[in-house]
Amino acid sequence: MPADSTTSRLAGGDDLALADRLRDGRTAIMAELRKLIVGQEAVIEQALIALFAGGNCLIVGVPGLAKTLLVHTMAQVLDLKFSRVQFTPDLMPSDITGTDIIQEDAETGRRRMTFVPGPLFTNILLADEVNRTPPKTQAALLEAMQERRVTVQGRTYPLDAPFFVFATQNPIELEGTYPLPEAQLDRFMFQVTVGYLTEDEELQVVQQTTSMQRHEFKRVMTAAEIVACQQLVRRVPVADAVARYAVHLVRASRPDSPLAPPQVKEWVSYGASVRAAQYLVLGGKARALMHGRYHVSFDDIAALAAPVLRHRVLLNFHAQAEKVTTDQLVEILLKVVPRPTAGLA
Repeated sequence: MPADSTTSRLAGGDDLALADRLRDGRTAIMAELRKLIVGQEAVIEQALIALFAGGNCLIVGVPGLAKTLLVHTMAQVLDLKFSRVQFTPDLMPSDITGTDIIQEDAETGRRRMTFVPGPLFTNILLADEVNRTPPKTQAALLEAMQERRVTVQGRTYPLDAPFFVFATQNPIELEGTYPLPEAQLDRFMFQVTVGYLTEDEELQVVQQTTSMQRHEFKRVMTAAEIVACQQLVRRVPVADAVARYAVHLVRASRPDSPLAPPQVKEWVSYGASVRAAQYLVLGGKARALMHGRYHVSFDDIAALAAPVLRHRVLLNFHAQAEKVTTDQLVEILLKVVPRPTAGLA
């Protein structure tokens, strides 16, 4: 992309100052998180991209890998309102949305219905083990994730901005769970996979958590600044070739597409939706600003291919029999899908 066009839509002094604020904010947030969170560089990076892009995250990992701690600490650093809900089979929609109750007016003595907000009325919601609650409650969460509002007794209540859902899933102990439907999975911008730490990192965690330590966090950004940054991200320019690359990656994940490699035709039942391409570009914009750039590169798109696509590609029984993972399929797509050159200088 020509140098004079990379800032064409961020030419205003206010936009450029806010872009610097976002970049510096990302550095400061990571420094604060490092006081408590050990390792997990890619996980933190993807969580911050979702934060600045205004998306939701599904975090998958075995117990004890600091999934809850990461989200809670992030809320503390950003001074955002935080709610945690442990999803269980007996959780009802009203348990998360809130409900109408009868209250007596102290002055008039009359009784009237009053809405009492539930834990969804927050900035960051941690939906712990989201796949352990029935579909009816999952549907209530879906409305909040997609529409940024909840509906109770026919009345709609908007949620405050910013609003994020960080949902966790345990990849083991799947008995008694309610798998998330594809429509709800598609609403998550990323599926973030949390793996085990290295030996040195694990040793650091053990030493840190078994000694007397008290952590105090600096408040790095305000809710208003985060909302402004989310609006700025959408104004970042993206070259046609880069956007086309994102579209080609997504289309190549569909077995009926002429762009699909043989592995996709053999292993995939259903490929990713257009929402995947939207999130690739939007996440690429946030990643570019976080790294001090004012335009999206091919590398930004490639770096986010796995977290965007891994929960949107449905593998068939052939892939399952051969123990093929969606991450392996994404690696194949990144190798075989060429990067367009038209429109680039």
